[in-house]
Amino acid sequence: MSTNKFINSAKKTIQIQADSIASLINQVDKSFGEIGKKVSLLKGKLIVMGVGKSGHVGQKVSATLASTGTPSFFIHPTEAAHGDLGMIAKDDAVLIFSNSGETKEVTEILPALKRMTSDIFSITGNANSSIAKASSVHLKVQVEKEACPHDLAPTSSTTASMVIGDALAISLIEEKNFSSEDFAKSHPAGELGKKLTTYVGDLAISGNKVPCIEIDSSIKDTIIEITSKKLGMALVVNNKEVVGIFTDGDLRRALNQEIDIENNSVSSVMTKKFISISENDLAIDAAKLMEKNKIFTLNVLNHKKQPSVITMHQLLEFGII
Repeated sequence: MSTNKFINSAKKTIQIQADSIASLINQVDKSFGEIGKKVSLLKGKLIVMGVGKSGHVGQKVSATLASTGTPSFFIHPTEAAHGDLGMIAKDDAVLIFSNSGETKEVTEILPALKRMTSDIFSITGNANSSIAKASSVHLKVQVEKEACPHDLAPTSSTTASMVIGDALAISLIEEKNFSSEDFAKSHPAGELGKKLTTYVGDLAISGNKVPCIEIDSSIKDTIIEITSKKLGMALVVNNKEVVGIFTDGDLRRALNQEIDIENNSVSSVMTKKFISISENDLAIDAAKLMEKNKIFTLNVLNHKKQPSVITMHQLLEFGII
């Protein structure tokens, strides 16, 4: 198989999958809304089930729900038949993924499920299937064809189910007003958690470590202060209030204009309209602010009212960006 044939095959598969996803817009109906409403009011947990590829979809959807404010976990139907049904409480509901709607491992435990909970939701490709008929709410999700050339391997159907699951999770996020702060609580580890739980105040440099100069100081003295603190900038203060910032960019402009750095005060060349950020803002927001304004340092407002800054270098070093 030539390189071009691989590329063409990939493009064909992607187009089939894309068409399948596009068709979902017309399949999201009142049933989807009913499932969303019932899950949002659920007092217990949403138990997700599925077998094979549908099981993998169910595990992913359950994980997404659990991490975005909807208590959920996955139970494999086979394990459920051998004791795990005991994990389901009366206030819980069950969401079943099955393309055919006749998955044997699921149909065998339907009577038991109906005794355990009054709410069984299902997403299948067959509205007349056993699973669909046993459900209190059923959503039909059907694709025209699988991307598999033999129309056998679950591809388009699993993609469609995954997208519907994500759509359910996002709609619940919006319904519950689940915030980025809430998200951070369930994602404390890794790069994502770091971005959502690290505040400007956690990284900011403050006190004597910050290059700081009085407003009537000379440009030369300001340069000496910057050199000693090694941050490439200095805050300019007047009566302990930050009134300006002097950066290497300001220095270059002063030198280009041949300004006498010994006999001119820093106030004549400092940046008066500087950007600040609160110590209570997320560090990732500081990064966005710097990138937007093409700057490398921000003045930090803090409760101690001390000179304080956060730099792009810190954000890079800590892995925020």
